[in-house]
Amino acid sequence: MSNTDNRCRLVLIVPDIADVDSRVQILSGALRGGDVASVIVPQYGLDDQTFQKHAEALVPVIQAAGAAALVAGDTRVAGRVKADGLHVTGNATELAEAMEKFSPKLIVGGGNATDRHHALEMGEVRPDYVFFGKVDGDIKPEAHPKNVALAEWWASMIEIPCIVMGGTDPESVLDVAESGAEFVALRLAVFAEPEQAPAIVASVNALLDEKAPRFEA
Repeated sequence: MSNTDNRCRLVLIVPDIADVDSRVQILSGALRGGDVASVIVPQYGLDDQTFQKHAEALVPVIQAAGAAALVAGDTRVAGRVKADGLHVTGNATELAEAMEKFSPKLIVGGGNATDRHHALEMGEVRPDYVFFGKVDGDIKPEAHPKNVALAEWWASMIEIPCIVMGGTDPESVLDVAESGAEFVALRLAVFAEPEQAPAIVASVNALLDEKAPRFEA
């Protein structure tokens, strides 16, 4: 049995797929692969009505697997579909507004920390997590070195957890884990070949179990 309590855990980012049934099927398969802490559901280019339809189908699947469903996009949609939380992609001001309105009822985290200054601005708001990278920023096999460096700096001095966007290679999770980050996010690394998603989630968890550093109690 995987022991995930004291090591970096996996966060999935739902891929940009127009057909909602395909999205549900692919995500369901991935979630059967093993431990997933949370799943971020981005709005991508969907209008609010279509986004809500997708979220209504995806959120129960995520929650049934024991993961937290985090909606990135229209905050009203997050409430309507009974998501567990919000992923805010705007600046610290937008994050503060979301915290004031929705925390602690919902998990609220921020994802526009492009440098130390912006990360500290977000940290002052005391979100549930800070996200280094972009939800669609997996354009190379490895995690972006700048994001890994930010996570290493952050984890060494700030108690608020961080999520780092990984690369298109599943093994990119190790660089992220070694930074001290609590979570690593994957998208294309898991979903580029949907039929392989369950096996990739399983292999990522096995890799983290074997090689990720353990956090101090």
